[in-house]
Amino acid sequence: MRPELAARLCENVPRYTSYPSAPHFHPGIDAVVYRGWLEALEGGGEISLYLHIPYCDRLCWFCACHTKQTRHYEPVAAYLRSLYAEIATVGGLVSGKGRIRAVHFGGGSPTMLKPQHMVALGTALRDNFDFLDDAKISVEIDPNEMDEARLDALAEIGMTRASLGVQDFDPKVQKAINREQSFLQTKAVVDGVRSRGVDSVNLDLLYGLPHQTSESVRSTVAQALTLEPDRMALFGYAHVPWFKKHQTMIEEAWLPGPTERIAQSRLAARAIEDKGYESIGLDHFAKPGDALAVAARAGALHRNFQGYTEDRCETLIGLGPSSIGRFRQGYVQNMPSTGEYRHRVEGGELAVVRGVAFSDDDRVRGWIIERLMCDFAFSAIDLVESFGKAGQKLLRQASSIALKDPDRLLELQGDSFVVPAENRPFVRSIAVKFDKYFERGTARHSAAV
Repeated sequence: MRPELAARLCENVPRYTSYPSAPHFHPGIDAVVYRGWLEALEGGGEISLYLHIPYCDRLCWFCACHTKQTRHYEPVAAYLRSLYAEIATVGGLVSGKGRIRAVHFGGGSPTMLKPQHMVALGTALRDNFDFLDDAKISVEIDPNEMDEARLDALAEIGMTRASLGVQDFDPKVQKAINREQSFLQTKAVVDGVRSRGVDSVNLDLLYGLPHQTSESVRSTVAQALTLEPDRMALFGYAHVPWFKKHQTMIEEAWLPGPTERIAQSRLAARAIEDKGYESIGLDHFAKPGDALAVAARAGALHRNFQGYTEDRCETLIGLGPSSIGRFRQGYVQNMPSTGEYRHRVEGGELAVVRGVAFSDDDRVRGWIIERLMCDFAFSAIDLVESFGKAGQKLLRQASSIALKDPDRLLELQGDSFVVPAENRPFVRSIAVKFDKYFERGTARHSAAV
């Protein structure tokens, strides 16, 4: 790749797990609006839940999630009491209007919960929501926290997918990001969840970390592949110290430059694909028989705040501070402050404080961006048939982008706009061309690659 093109495409752009992206949410979408959207849900639909556990017993310097460190368990136990209150309130408003298809436990660190509290949380969800018999339960796992009792608790709540954070197995890299975790620890957890009937294991890897080299990335990927995960995610480290102050613990001089980041990304992707995994969107990989790979081949892949997913539910309900939900009408987000969140939900209120309602223009742009992020292409015919005049307007914009870009980031092939294979790692820089909010926004973002 030409250095000037690589530099251009390493600009800072949104990750596009939503459109409009979260920095453009506003307080006009509040708890009153949220209640109306919950009450407007129609019976018979399928719903996904996201539960946020905003605590860790240590802070990983690379992390940009909404979480806080605590060395004592009482704040976690107190938080769970508040979470139960929100579950009861939202569950009452949703009762009879949909069944739960999928649940994702994220954080922070969900596996910080004591085993009995994990089981109690699973019970509270099933007591307040109507679950489908084959509902999928996904849990983000920190291998450092796991023991036999926690593994048993995850099995008891019906976990069907385990997602383990690996990042990098190199001790020097681990020390620089405050995440020391051996390969044997990781293997023990993978073996433990599989022995309890979990049929899907995902491993998260990172490139662009401090002191990381192509050789360390190669070694980490090779070790991870020996565990034969069903899925792998390969994310670029997002260095955003202006947003997450603890990232100032990472010296910028330790970080690989743009060219090295690209090299690490491509090296890792090739190594994973060489083992028979199919590339899914920008940064996921899956075995050919995995549901994610099946959805990708069928053009049924989606993207939300948990990344790429085969989850087809239109409604996603977020529970816990900072959690984001999606409805037919738009996005909502809970109060980020744990203290204020607790005050609201323990008083029987809803915790939503911001969001955005979709305009017709948002819907068509969001569709284009999601299809680019998932399929690296979109059909001009589908665009116009699905969105009418609004689609025709964006069709003209897409045609102009394809015709005027000397680097051929987007090409018109037949009746489809396609990102050429060599430019797919930079699809976020292509998607941003359809983002009407980007130029007028003040938010700062991470590197495209």
